[in-house]
Amino acid sequence: MSKQEEAGLVLKLYELRREDTMRKARDWYFRDFNPQSLADFTSAMMSEQSGYLRMVVSYWDMAAGLVNNGAISLQLFNETNGEHLATFAKIEPLLGEIRATIGPQFAANLEKLIDATPDGRKRVADTRERMKTIRAQFAARQAKAAS
Repeated sequence: MSKQEEAGLVLKLYELRREDTMRKARDWYFRDFNPQSLADFTSAMMSEQSGYLRMVVSYWDMAAGLVNNGAISLQLFNETNGEHLATFAKIEPLLGEIRATIGPQFAANLEKLIDATPDGRKRVADTRERMKTIRAQFAARQAKAAS
């Protein structure tokens, strides 16, 4: 595949992320979805946000599949994206339990991409810690404003 075709795919992925429903799904996923247990994950899967959860994870799993199968180089993908790390960071601690419940292929392409990325698991862990810090700071600001 030519560099121009790869670039076209990256730009198409970006365009898809800007679609209104996808934007709402991503907002919910990163702001409100913070599963700490399989019960939290299952609850979200059975809620009215189930479509949002499935949309975000399946989008990044599909994008990862393009990389894993050579349509987009790993280097180009990682230089132009980072949200896949945060997406995986939210589900990684529960992945074994999720797969036992939903099926063994859940987020398999995304995991394969993370593992192919230099320091991928470390980058995911660092991202997870940054997200925890941001949530704590936000909660503290909200508590301060409420008092």
